[in-house]
Amino acid sequence: MSRHYQGDVREGDAGDVRKDKLQQDERMDSGLDSLKEEEYSAIISDINNLRLHVSPDPQSCDPEPWKTEVNEDGDSLLHLAIIHEEKALVKEVIRRSYRDHCYLNKHNHLHQTALHLAVITEQHDISLLLLQAGCDAEIQDFRGNTALHIACKQGSLRGVAVLVQHCDKQLPALLKSVNYDGHTCLHLASINGFLALVEILITKGADINAQEPCNGRTALHMAVDLQNYDLMSLLLKFGADVNRVTYQGYSPCQLTWGRNNLRIQQQLVAVTQNNLQHLPESEEEDSSDSEYEYSDDEIMYDDCVIGGVPLH
Repeated sequence: MSRHYQGDVREGDAGDVRKDKLQQDERMDSGLDSLKEEEYSAIISDINNLRLHVSPDPQSCDPEPWKTEVNEDGDSLLHLAIIHEEKALVKEVIRRSYRDHCYLNKHNHLHQTALHLAVITEQHDISLLLLQAGCDAEIQDFRGNTALHIACKQGSLRGVAVLVQHCDKQLPALLKSVNYDGHTCLHLASINGFLALVEILITKGADINAQEPCNGRTALHMAVDLQNYDLMSLLLKFGADVNRVTYQGYSPCQLTWGRNNLRIQQQLVAVTQNNLQHLPESEEEDSSDSEYEYSDDEIMYDDCVIGGVPLH
């Protein structure tokens, strides 16, 4: 084995050992040296217990029982082989499951398919084989992420390239798909500042003005929130709508007020409609123009009356 992991592959879960490939600021080794002997043995047992069986009876109604076997995490033989990067075994399982959509798209308890795991572990050659064999790239995991969402979140150019190039028919749906946080793939690439991915997604047809369902932010609003001048410039270059407002009525330009990057503010002011350039003045600000003074017959709490006699 080239690498070994333990437990579920929880994309984005800080508590899981097998999330190493998702965290760029953490160690990228296999963790093999840190495993106890019994933990290593358990990993080997996972593979051995879910091995390929060749039925001696060609007339058997269940010639490949390994396809129905899963471990306590819901991982099939294919899942485990990908997790432990047993490429020879992975390729053999894929060969024997070609166009078997039921098995190829089987998901574990985190609703992760083999394709999710191949993308998470950045095994791009395996991702390609899975797509060619019939894996469904539109399936969402327990966070609503497709494999393309994960590749965009990780900033994986090769991972995105494989999915984009070999999902022609599914690509429009993948680019529109939102995860359970309301983010499209373009949103995730923008949030994480992966400019090359942002450009690829837009050129492939991603809606540059797609809005988050919860608050209506576009990628351009996100660029302002992140104070990312380069991202803002790239989005403007590709025609992002500077006058699109959030569900609270704020344009990207209005979000620049009170922030430090004046270059972002100046560039957006120059291209935004006049009525969407500045934050609207609040009622309190309107009333603060002149100092308020009580009149002679007006005192605090003068609405307190007992028996027709006001309290003073």
